[in-house]
Amino acid sequence: MSRIRSAARALDRRTFIAAAGAAGAATGLGVAFGPGSGSATASPPTGSPEAGAPAAARVVTAPAGPSTAGTTLRSVAAPRGSGAFKRLGDGPGWARVVRTELAAAKSGRERRRTALASFVQLTDLHLTDVQHPVRYEFLRSGQVNAWRPHEALSAAGVVSLIERINGLRGGPATGAPLSFAMTTGDNTDNNAKIELDWFLTAMSGGRITPNSGDPRRYEGVQDSGLKTFWHPDAALRDADKQLGFPRVDGFLKAALRTVNSPGLHLPWYSTVGNHDDLSGGVYAFDRGYITDLATGGRKLQIIPAAEAKRIYEAERRGADPKGEVMKELFRTYARKMRSVTPDERRAPFTLKEYLAAHLDPKYAGAGPVGHGYTRANLEKGTLYYSFRISDDVIGVSVDSTDPGGHYTGSIGTGQLRWLERTLKAHKDDHVLVFSHHYSRSMKNMTPDPANPREARHTGEELVQLFRRHTNVLAWINGHSHRNEITPRGSFWEITTASHIDFPQLARVIEVVDNHDGTLSLFTTLVESAAPHRTDFTDLSQTGLAALYRELSFNAPGARGTLAGQPTDRNTELLLPKR
Repeated sequence: MSRIRSAARALDRRTFIAAAGAAGAATGLGVAFGPGSGSATASPPTGSPEAGAPAAARVVTAPAGPSTAGTTLRSVAAPRGSGAFKRLGDGPGWARVVRTELAAAKSGRERRRTALASFVQLTDLHLTDVQHPVRYEFLRSGQVNAWRPHEALSAAGVVSLIERINGLRGGPATGAPLSFAMTTGDNTDNNAKIELDWFLTAMSGGRITPNSGDPRRYEGVQDSGLKTFWHPDAALRDADKQLGFPRVDGFLKAALRTVNSPGLHLPWYSTVGNHDDLSGGVYAFDRGYITDLATGGRKLQIIPAAEAKRIYEAERRGADPKGEVMKELFRTYARKMRSVTPDERRAPFTLKEYLAAHLDPKYAGAGPVGHGYTRANLEKGTLYYSFRISDDVIGVSVDSTDPGGHYTGSIGTGQLRWLERTLKAHKDDHVLVFSHHYSRSMKNMTPDPANPREARHTGEELVQLFRRHTNVLAWINGHSHRNEITPRGSFWEITTASHIDFPQLARVIEVVDNHDGTLSLFTTLVESAAPHRTDFTDLSQTGLAALYRELSFNAPGARGTLAGQPTDRNTELLLPKR
């Protein structure tokens, strides 16, 4: 029987035997059939406050042959031409790099290996209500990358990524069926209820209308007449057009059109990020103040460049976690704000509302209900849990956000103790840890307002904890928007680029037993299903997803290093089997 179990316990005996027979009959694949070969879904959460929560039931399927189709092993979007605004086209794929810092690569392992787990990580989707009154785009006057020209197309871009994942045949290295997807935070951009609905609908399937305020027209910075922002529908010679950005007639109307999402065909799990918890991912405003501002009818669009630069630099230092300086700024410029249509759906969501939304059956999709979170999480107000991935592998989702404010992370003592207990309880399992923040970004010692006396703990403390528990194979995270894979003594830290900034990626991860005293983690990056080439007259859902990618490549201030080095992309990561 497979170690990667789907709903075997829920299947009748005839169905399960037929599926197992199909797996045994398959030939010529890069995985072994028998222990360790494919099935399709994660098992219920375990070790969480409410063990045994239901997982999605999926029919066991035979592993497909390993395939590079739809992955960056085959092709990657790359710039074409010499103009200021670069058009994208099909570029050469990224080769797989074998990394042996933690264990040697032994010959013949490709013939022996069996898959223990096969899944997808999505991170930093940043589904964005671009008309929200409390967005910090007004800082663009002093920091150009404080606003992105492509943000209005985030819904189309995310749906295209979901379409890509649904179309994958299985793990690109082993062919083992993908058993689940994990999204590692910053699912929303501005802690808004409307964005949370868009995220949950995109992941679970349904119709999204990425519009708020006046349903008949756009009310944001892209029709403000301010040259600081790209005005796609106007003749205005704005700053971005001076850099080669095109005029795209009908862009804003198309960007607000309803998007149809098929939803992930895999069970999916959720991890929280700082943009899900804090205003703009930074500020711990009191709820009454931020609710009135977010749902109201006034929007700040621009401030003087010198002031914007000063605030941005203070934000980087973490000088204003509770947003007191930002409150004063809003008061100062109250009379210069734009009038917009109020919308109650823009209200910030609380921790409990975030959990309740995940537990709502209308967002169940392919399951499990709660997407990792349980009723016990809701009752206790906790955002961390564990879940069984396969017979030999446990997943652990960590809440690395600091409710006290600022975009860097940490965890409280209560969660740290739970994490230690969970690792001990699963000492005979392989463990994969998921969080939003990567280790170096977890240095925030701001107290949690709900537990002001509880100590906070850094990423380095987690690294040391995971080294003591050698059942931890990998710590998988995001936040930096950059691909980076780092050996941490006894485990690998795998940080994946975002889907808001180019190169807009997700990552397939396959855990493999080489049956020679080593394990391998195969990591393979994927882009959305949208074509690399764009057509400015194609404003269909697919055309907008392609334009989303091309605009992100050309965004002023965009960092050209986010793809990482070849060693951070498509890899085989060796480590000893303990």
